[in-house]
Amino acid sequence: MDLDALDGIKQQIAASVQSTRTALALGRLGAFGGMTRLPPGLADPVLVLSTDGVGTKLLVALRAGRHDTVGEDLVNHCVNDILVHGARPIGFLDYIAGSHVPAATLTALVAGIARGCRAHEMTLLGGETAELPDLYQPGHYDLAGTIVGVVSEGQALHGDRVRVGDLLVGYASSGLHTNGYALVRRIVFDEQRLGLEDEVDELGGRVGDVLLAVHRSYWQAMAPVLDRLHAAAHITGGGIPGNLVRVLPAGCSAVVRRGAWTVPAVFEFLRRRGRISDQEMARVFNLGIGMIAIAPPEAVEAVQAAAGRAGVATWVIGEIQSGQGVEFA
Repeated sequence: MDLDALDGIKQQIAASVQSTRTALALGRLGAFGGMTRLPPGLADPVLVLSTDGVGTKLLVALRAGRHDTVGEDLVNHCVNDILVHGARPIGFLDYIAGSHVPAATLTALVAGIARGCRAHEMTLLGGETAELPDLYQPGHYDLAGTIVGVVSEGQALHGDRVRVGDLLVGYASSGLHTNGYALVRRIVFDEQRLGLEDEVDELGGRVGDVLLAVHRSYWQAMAPVLDRLHAAAHITGGGIPGNLVRVLPAGCSAVVRRGAWTVPAVFEFLRRRGRISDQEMARVFNLGIGMIAIAPPEAVEAVQAAAGRAGVATWVIGEIQSGQGVEFA
């Protein structure tokens, strides 16, 4: 793709970017940097920032020719990463790099990113679209994003409030989210020889729909009760044990009760067809739990009620005990 064509595409996606601007946005669209005000009324505001990507789920999107869902994946993943600190999302930046990526693909990516930003009343502050033919195969691309959030310093969640006796509330995932796709692609496409249009009862639907299900955001489910939580963990790469341990203070162990929640069909399909051990499944996948909140027992009813109003199923999946680390019981 030549530079003139790339400039044309940037003009086409400007409408998507414009649609995300909130009252906090400053500056002109297309400027060298994006600007945002801080929300009024916050005592001692602290910025919370995170950067992430979508990983090899992009290869499934390329195979399917569906690109707007991975843009939304990116935003929701980043929202969850700052949500665990109690932060409100206020701005987002995207980075798309590739080689000879069709205009329709680029516009779909930004449309998905913009949709995710609008859902969180967050401005898409800007980004970068890079044409790098020496790094990428023709038509291929990578996608990453950086989120800016804000929280009052006294309300930020660090995990230091976690106490023995707290309960673990697990929030239902929408499926695989954005982790483990190298293993998923090997099992589904290479070993099982399945196509994206195949209907598989064991998977719970059509292959493409299951694999490209959008990574759920937990903002609506958790924002009303963030002040009731002691900590939260976004369950991404590393699974429950690799992420829950990140918010445990010294002297506290998280005991997770197997069988306390409903595991989506896709995980059992992968375990059986891929002959994967339970230990490896727990390390690679979210197993149906996309977020875990740690709350005192008296707050759990309110925490689950808020999730229910947002349409997200929850379960009490364990508790905090004396010790260190994460264990399954």
